[in-house]
Amino acid sequence: MDGFWLQLTGSVWGRLLVDVALAVVVAVLAAALVSVVVRGVARRHGWPQRAVTRLRWPFRWLLLAIGVWIAFERATIGASWDGDLRLGLRRAFNIAVILLAAWLVATLLSLLVDVLLARYRTDVADNRVARRVRTQALILRRVAVAAIAVIAVASSLLVFPQAQAAGTSLLASAGVVSIIAGLAAQSTLGNVIAGMQLALSGAIRVDDVVIADGEWGRIEEITLTYVVLHVWDDRRLVLPSTWFTTTPFENWTRTSSQLMQSVEFDLDWRVDPQAMRDELHAILGRTQLWDGRVSVLQVTDAVGGMVHVRVLVTAVDAPTLFDLRCFVREEMVRFLREQHPESLPRTRVMLAGPAGSEDEGSPTPAWTTDPDRSLFSGSKEARARSRDFTGPIETDPR
Repeated sequence: MDGFWLQLTGSVWGRLLVDVALAVVVAVLAAALVSVVVRGVARRHGWPQRAVTRLRWPFRWLLLAIGVWIAFERATIGASWDGDLRLGLRRAFNIAVILLAAWLVATLLSLLVDVLLARYRTDVADNRVARRVRTQALILRRVAVAAIAVIAVASSLLVFPQAQAAGTSLLASAGVVSIIAGLAAQSTLGNVIAGMQLALSGAIRVDDVVIADGEWGRIEEITLTYVVLHVWDDRRLVLPSTWFTTTPFENWTRTSSQLMQSVEFDLDWRVDPQAMRDELHAILGRTQLWDGRVSVLQVTDAVGGMVHVRVLVTAVDAPTLFDLRCFVREEMVRFLREQHPESLPRTRVMLAGPAGSEDEGSPTPAWTTDPDRSLFSGSKEARARSRDFTGPIETDPR
């Protein structure tokens, strides 16, 4: 057994196998120790468990790659290895470490963002600051992850001397390439810039209630290139980021989630606004949807045979306000129908006889007796002119 061990460690491949096994054991022990420490800190500070779990795999693989690389360098010191094979393995280890380190940094960045967002809850009444922080953090995380990926790929390519030479030649024609790329990706770059502008300016935030493109919904996701609007009927409306920077839209939760809207009626002139006002107070007293801020009933117009009555009510947010408006409308319709039916809208029509007809017993119009007002009636001469145009009156031949 001792002879086999000496023979194994005496060869290059034997030393490499032993060193790799030792490196794997050390990497596993180190990863387990760090994992125990991190889990203890996470429980103490209330870090999101899912984010901590995601950090485990890139850290383990990075330790393993570094350990194997060190074992490879140690085992091949002074050995007569093929130069190309040795160089190829070194480049492979180098690229693996770069990519795994980028994975670890991106996962660590996600952990920090999740820890930050855990301090800002969005399930509270006044969550304006939390929604702004959440939107900006998610956008900046995407930008940072994209930058880390680009840097990792670029660093991996720089391992090869050919790529370094190609990079030098590309820099010489950077002006032409940038113009071509700018023209080809004009809309994409515009959406990326618009997405960063939305995240930093706070024009919209995640969970904002907006009316965009004629649809009422909630901002569900903001990316670098598009925004997902969760419409009230569970549809998803995907709009490019530039739409929100170039088109006017309504943000119902820009500074607060509290809103005020109207419920409107067209009623008859016999309506009693004071009775409706008293009933409005009774209706709002029977529901928890009203937040107690505003309850106003006014007659805003009275033309065209109708009286226009407007009711203003308030609620804590848009969904509650929608239900409150429907409730007030239903209760007020029931009240008018049951207790004040004379207030219901009516259309009045004045009936008149055929044109030129006269009612019995009505006085003779002045134009039939005044010769200065008629051409064919009112005087002997006028009736003669009438006979000239109508002809002689036919008599009964019998």
